[in-house]
Amino acid sequence: MRYVVGYTPNERGADAVALAAAMAHAQDAHLDLVYVVDRRTPYVAMNPDGNRVSAAEQEVLSAEREGLALVPKDLEARFHVRQADSHAAGLIDAAVEYQAGLIVVGAASNGLFKRYSVGSAANALLHASPVPLALAPRGYRRTEPISRLTLAVGRRTGAEAAIDVAIESAQRRGVPLRLVSLVELDVEGDSGENINAAHVHANTILTTASHRLPPGHHVSVEVAHGRTIEEAIDDLEWEDGEIMIVGSSRLAEKNKLFIGSTANKVLHALPVPMVVVPRDYERINSSPED
Repeated sequence: MRYVVGYTPNERGADAVALAAAMAHAQDAHLDLVYVVDRRTPYVAMNPDGNRVSAAEQEVLSAEREGLALVPKDLEARFHVRQADSHAAGLIDAAVEYQAGLIVVGAASNGLFKRYSVGSAANALLHASPVPLALAPRGYRRTEPISRLTLAVGRRTGAEAAIDVAIESAQRRGVPLRLVSLVELDVEGDSGENINAAHVHANTILTTASHRLPPGHHVSVEVAHGRTIEEAIDDLEWEDGEIMIVGSSRLAEKNKLFIGSTANKVLHALPVPMVVVPRDYERINSSPED
């Protein structure tokens, strides 16, 4: 399994490398740190004497040295430079070429600590990536293995790909799986009825997960509610080593991402990394979240 890591020599890049390492540990995953440069600006240009690299190439060499230094010693990683019209396009091209199961990026640098402020590159990926996208909140530095997976279970159809990824990844990692249904009490309709429907739906998925996971594998259900999705998120307890998995919007093209309004609200309130799975995504060799 290969993970494409969107690397930039700043805090956002460090967040991405840390999350990729945490997800790759104990999974025999290879990290491909991808540094995207503008296609219109050649990054390799020797001086006339042929002895010294250009300032642009020196910048790339520094990024390579700094990026690989962030990767834990027990993980394999390579550094790549790709020229593209945009950061998102370069990462998508790399993921397709390397047959990667995941793209990992950091949140924008101006976000609150351990919260998201999605920049233009991450936003473009959230609307176009053909593989699952992992987003690291600002300030994420944990590289130890993931300790729990949480799956956001909505009541709309089209979430089967995210359910499959969550169940298979929890089994492969041997970590607990938590199924969470978020209820926004300000929406129209009876609050009690909405909460009850959320419990019923979550328990239906719980039954499915229990049948597919080995006996004794820990699976739990929680229904969190608040006047807003943000309040519902704050109502939950989160582990430092946790990751939340959500499905792409039903409006997405087949095998593409398109984050919906609810997932977008979750993203901006979430204190842990998020993995967004494309609609109808089918893994090739192993679980994309691994």
